[in-house]
Amino acid sequence: MKAKTQPAKKGTMKRVFKTIFGFYPVMMPLTVVCIIFSAVVSSIPAVFQQNVIALVEQSWASGDWSSVRDNIFSDVLLLAVFYILSLISGVAFNQMMAIMTQGILKKLREQMFNGMQNLPIKYFDTHNHGDIMSYYTNDIDALRQMISQSFPQLLMSVVVVITVFSLMLYYSIWLTLVVLVGVVVMVLITKKIGGGSARHFFRQQAAIGKEEGFVEEMMNGQKVIKVFCHEEESIKDFDRINNALFEESRKANRYANMLGPILNNIGNVLYVVIAFAGGVLLLAKTPNFSISGLALSISVVVPFLNMTKQFAGNIGQVSHQVNSVVMGLAGANRVFELIDEQPEVDDGYVTLVNAEEKDGKLVEADHRTGVWAWKHPHQADGSVTYTKLTGDVRLFDVDFSYDGKKTVLHNITLYAKPGQKVAFVGATGAGKTTITNLINRFYDIADGKVRYDGININKIKKADLRRSLGMVLQDTNLFTGTVMDNIRYGRLDATDEECIDAAKLAGADDFITRLPDGYDTFITGNGANLSQGQRQLLSIARAAVADPPVMILDEATSSIDTRTEAIVQRGMDALMKGRTVFVIAHRLSTVKNSDVIMVLEQGRIIERGTHEQLLEQKDKYYQLYTGAFELE
Repeated sequence: MKAKTQPAKKGTMKRVFKTIFGFYPVMMPLTVVCIIFSAVVSSIPAVFQQNVIALVEQSWASGDWSSVRDNIFSDVLLLAVFYILSLISGVAFNQMMAIMTQGILKKLREQMFNGMQNLPIKYFDTHNHGDIMSYYTNDIDALRQMISQSFPQLLMSVVVVITVFSLMLYYSIWLTLVVLVGVVVMVLITKKIGGGSARHFFRQQAAIGKEEGFVEEMMNGQKVIKVFCHEEESIKDFDRINNALFEESRKANRYANMLGPILNNIGNVLYVVIAFAGGVLLLAKTPNFSISGLALSISVVVPFLNMTKQFAGNIGQVSHQVNSVVMGLAGANRVFELIDEQPEVDDGYVTLVNAEEKDGKLVEADHRTGVWAWKHPHQADGSVTYTKLTGDVRLFDVDFSYDGKKTVLHNITLYAKPGQKVAFVGATGAGKTTITNLINRFYDIADGKVRYDGININKIKKADLRRSLGMVLQDTNLFTGTVMDNIRYGRLDATDEECIDAAKLAGADDFITRLPDGYDTFITGNGANLSQGQRQLLSIARAAVADPPVMILDEATSSIDTRTEAIVQRGMDALMKGRTVFVIAHRLSTVKNSDVIMVLEQGRIIERGTHEQLLEQKDKYYQLYTGAFELE
């Protein structure tokens, strides 16, 4: 699974602004106004400087200082008022930016996580989990920096550049043309160096996600690494990935770090050139060509020098922010990719409801009755029928492929009547777990039909379908919280008593009561303080409290020792009473009492029957059971 390295889409910048405006339709324009005001105020000191120097020249020529003193004082006072207003607007926009930035990130994280809950299992099977985590950390942080720092600074610099350029044209078009020559050089250099920087910043973001994915994988597999003495190979693999990240970061920052000094020195050279050009024009007494109509004098040239410095400096600031914007756009591009991932398709309209009998008919109930029914609205005549949930599952001529190319299930036909126990046995990769994934609609079939209580499961809403199915997997997943919280995960409205009864049924109550805080014992790190067998028992208890009519047990006892298995088996026998059960097991001792055993090989059912019937056939199952043929 490779990290994505494509550049940001063309509409990413537009979408970022649209997203900000959508979240803050009033605060965003107000912030922009405050930023523009602050930028304009920072650009106008040259105007006051020109006025003051002109007044000083006037007083020097006339020898009367008193005639200009009041004007100079009023100019200085007015500039002070502008600076105070600028200070107020600066504080205001910084506060609003802080609120907007954190609010935007909060809402985007919510969109990402909420959307992620609706993604199909296939997405998580085909994407590195560490890379997914990188969306929430590195990419969001790059977006934060762009919104909170780069955008305001970029907008301010652009406004200053436009304002100062307008003032330059107002005072002297001759000198402005000299400045434009320097600007053209700066733009060409920025385009050349900035383009290379952008390319590598995009790759850097992808490389960070890849490295985080590798580190997360190594952390999860640390025991395996140590058991097989794979530390050196892991270090080599990490060094290779880390070196790739280093190279992309080095190239990106090399371009970025070159740009600043080059632009600064061009600005310094431009300052000297303007000073020289202004002096030459003054000595030659060249007529001024300007919008203002002012004659070329010291009062024009000196402020123009300061404007040149300010102009070049802000051009440099724009160039500096380009790198942060590029990184932010790379992060935003990945964030929007996750948000835009297509959710799991669900065209089902049959729902699961509480039901009760009235006048011999099954009707919907507004309270928990212990009886469930499928509510089936019929679009043809607008009627609604209710079918009692019994757990009758049937597959007809099912073919399936994960990638649309290689078929992994071929012509699978089977039925499980209510209360029956159906077992799947066969080598790894034979298709056992795939069948249960199709019953859950984690994946949809390519051909054939799956019916649940006579209803095509494509018509059943996925959430309702899965609510009717209990599942215990070989790999247990416990969540941060108490033991009670983890059991209640199976049904959030279950009482403490119901959770305890489920634990007793699963055979977990004995070890839970011996924990330091019993059912209130806090679990972290996927139950790292519990044994594998104890974690599996909690997983079984979690399924038991859900009280579903259909149970899927995928190697549920594979991680439990023989003594614990006997305890669990008694609990599971009680759990399976009256339910339709699908069992996947390598230990054939756990499937002996099944009503029917399906032997799978390369995606096909090659044998089916009871334990005794299959032994009499003396074929593959007989070989497996007697040890004449290894299951793996």
